[in-house]
Amino acid sequence: MAGSSPAMENCMTGLHAMTNLPPPLDEAAVRNFWQGAGFTLADAKQKRLADAIVGASPFLRQLMLNDGAYASQIFSAEPAPLFAQLLESVRQAPGIKDQVAFMQALRQAKARAALLIAVADVGQVWTLEQVTGALTRFADACLAAAVNWLLGATENSGYAVLAMGKHGAFELNYSSDIDLIVLYDAEKNCLAEGVEPAIFFVRLTKRLVALLQDVTEDGYVFRVDLRLRPDPRATQVAISIEAAAIYYESMGQNWERAARIKARPTAGDKALGAEFLERLRPYVWRKYLDFAAIADVQSLKRQMHAVKGH
Repeated sequence: MAGSSPAMENCMTGLHAMTNLPPPLDEAAVRNFWQGAGFTLADAKQKRLADAIVGASPFLRQLMLNDGAYASQIFSAEPAPLFAQLLESVRQAPGIKDQVAFMQALRQAKARAALLIAVADVGQVWTLEQVTGALTRFADACLAAAVNWLLGATENSGYAVLAMGKHGAFELNYSSDIDLIVLYDAEKNCLAEGVEPAIFFVRLTKRLVALLQDVTEDGYVFRVDLRLRPDPRATQVAISIEAAAIYYESMGQNWERAARIKARPTAGDKALGAEFLERLRPYVWRKYLDFAAIADVQSLKRQMHAVKGH
């Protein structure tokens, strides 16, 4: 599978690795589900897994009712090839010209991905690393598709999206939002002459967020958080790469330095994003720490303990 980790390729065969599944928490929900499911499972282990999921998760139960044919396929096929097909469908989605249809395609793919990954997780076919990796790769694919749909060709576009936090570190969980920093190069971009980069890229970013997080009858793809950008109370949702670099090099705080450790280019002009992160390397990995910096780190640690109740 393109872009997969070795662990994903070496996953255990089928859904026969599952052990010690609990009995359904809601047996009535299980009975009602099979009356209207539109598919059956002949294999006893697959049926036991489906019962455990249906009886414990109203969300997954509804996904299975909404898309019975795909749910049946999940329980009887290897998850890795199915996941690869989902990623490919997302990559092809920018070819859909109508915005409503494009948003629907992403949301339907998200529903299938959520169900597929959860079944592979609960069925003990994928490890924790594989589960968080799959959730993150799916987020990357959706984000790239949305940027491609808005911009067309993204190489040398001067518009870069950085994944931060759990997203940047391939640690997304089922309920995670995606933390992003959006940058643009005011000097090198794909804009026509006379178009103001600041205005254009801010509007583009707002449309990007709407494509992913607006709630429709098909739900949403991912919630988007842009507050990790430099000085979020005073800056727009997209910031020029030069302004961002100057901020970090002159005013950046230790918590921001720590946050940059997990940053990675994920969509748009990835070369521009990588160039920006390389420029920040001396800021993130300081050669020396003075007493003020050490005191700041200690203060940050105390604040973390206070929040966590220690």
